[in-house]
Amino acid sequence: MQAFINIIRAIAIAGMVLFHLNSFAQDNKNEKDSTQKENRNIFQYAIKAISHNPGDSAEATGVLNTQSEIPFLPYEGKGIRYIIITEYGFEKTFSDTSQRIQYFGTKILNYLHRDTREWVIHDNLFIKEKTALNPFLVADNERYLRSIPFIQDARILVKNIPGMPDSVDMFVITKDLFSLTAEVNDVSPPQKFKAKIGDANVLGMGQSIFVTSLIEKSRKPGFGYEFIYTKNNIKNTFLNISAGYSNIKPDLRDGTSDEHAWHLQFERPLVSQYLHLAGNILFEHHESYNNYARPDSIFYYYHYNTFDAWVGYNLGVKKFLTKTSIKDRQFVSIRYFNNKFSAAPQQLTEKYNFRFDNRAALLGGITFFRQYFYKTNYIYGFGTTEDMPYGYNVAFTAGWYKQQELKRPYAGIDANRYVYTQKGDFIQYYLRTGTFFNAGQFQDASLLIGTGIYSRLFIKNRLKFRQYFNLSFTKQFNRLALDPLSINNNFGVRYFRSDSALGDVRISLYSETFLFLKYKVFGFKFAPFTFGSLTLLKPEEQSFSKSGMYYGLGAGLRTRNENLIFNTVELRVVYFPRKIDQNSFKIYLTTNIRFRLSNGYVHAPDIVQVNSDNQNAVY
Repeated sequence: MQAFINIIRAIAIAGMVLFHLNSFAQDNKNEKDSTQKENRNIFQYAIKAISHNPGDSAEATGVLNTQSEIPFLPYEGKGIRYIIITEYGFEKTFSDTSQRIQYFGTKILNYLHRDTREWVIHDNLFIKEKTALNPFLVADNERYLRSIPFIQDARILVKNIPGMPDSVDMFVITKDLFSLTAEVNDVSPPQKFKAKIGDANVLGMGQSIFVTSLIEKSRKPGFGYEFIYTKNNIKNTFLNISAGYSNIKPDLRDGTSDEHAWHLQFERPLVSQYLHLAGNILFEHHESYNNYARPDSIFYYYHYNTFDAWVGYNLGVKKFLTKTSIKDRQFVSIRYFNNKFSAAPQQLTEKYNFRFDNRAALLGGITFFRQYFYKTNYIYGFGTTEDMPYGYNVAFTAGWYKQQELKRPYAGIDANRYVYTQKGDFIQYYLRTGTFFNAGQFQDASLLIGTGIYSRLFIKNRLKFRQYFNLSFTKQFNRLALDPLSINNNFGVRYFRSDSALGDVRISLYSETFLFLKYKVFGFKFAPFTFGSLTLLKPEEQSFSKSGMYYGLGAGLRTRNENLIFNTVELRVVYFPRKIDQNSFKIYLTTNIRFRLSNGYVHAPDIVQVNSDNQNAVY
């Protein structure tokens, strides 16, 4: 234990030294940047065409760090006369609109791509003509546009109208992602081949179709497929619909591709703090098939249906629109879900798997939040605009939960505090805790506390890099019907694939340094990184002296073309000094990493998760 504390202390001291050494250099760099001639970026372009406001010195270097509502504050209360929509082609960049990227690749992209239709962009606006401009509402809409899967980046610009001091025109500028995509998921020639193709914006109409095919010799039939259709925002209702069928879904027992399933989903996220309703309705059907001809003794046949629905209401929206000084929000919600097995396997030869339990719940929640965003870049992406929250978000959940024949009330808290420092660091403090009550005692109680830190962006000789830390502590109490703590997740030793290490206390530290190179090849940019992961895990019902230490060290390279719908491709090499059920050295090539922090305001009421971050809500 003392060795673990010393390691944490050493890493923390090293991080502090790194911050302070680079702080002086970064401050000097900012002072120099403020005296440079203004660069030609989208803001300068808009200033010349629309207004005469001075540019931002951080933006002049291609680096963003600004509160999202600031550009719109001077126009607060003015009437919106017209909203004009403009779309950029792949040859233009938001950082320098006067420079056109003309090479064979951009010509091919523009030729093959169907631009998002103007009515689709218009349907995704909740700012309206002939209304008073609310700077926070406009900032919300700009951020929401950037979150749409087929949009690469978006800006909203405001222009004063000569002779009409109380009115403005608004320009909505978007740039698409190249929506056609293809990826290889799993190849082991000649035994197995799995690939996915699709279009994230079919005919430019805000709809997607993805088809995955599997060819595997050991499987009968040897060919399988998955089909998923999604429509974004039907008729300006912000209601998304998704439907799909698959006969190659991973099964609940060991992830083999022998589950057949279909789903139908209607979702309305809370895309703005100024909208009333959010919710979701999901229907699913799942059934396992013995596609790998396993003996009955080891084949787990099951058949279950899922119904999951929730709805929430944002309180006081009309008041917020007229009184922008009111910052605190309250959102109330209720959820019902039922996961019902009509056929479940008898679990005789392995440890009990709770995934095969019938589950049903009725949960209510209230979320208190004051959450705004900074526009920045070089966090997850390679230069495109990203939205990082600041403020707080605290969700209280309570209700009734049934698992098999065990019926228990539940209460939980998911609290987050987001901080942006004057130096440009992003910090998140998070706490998750929850418990069931039964027979006069707390059961399956859990506590997760931690912090995530993205350092300011350091710039050395046009190279950009950040330092990332995440430190967390997790404890379970009186576990009865939920999974124990594991370390093969973001709160443990990342990329540690074995599930044999289990316990009831977990202390983890993760550190990563990533560098953005100035070079690119055919539009692909590169970010090498190094990382270290360290976890102390105490086995259940044993003393702390029996705790085990697990490590992971490595390096890798990420690459992405920001014009393409392809997500980030990552090559990662990891060394595990202590191996369990796996080799010490592991090499991972992941072709579809979605590096984007969830920037929503609310989620469905749920029990606290301490072995996963399904909502991608932690830095």
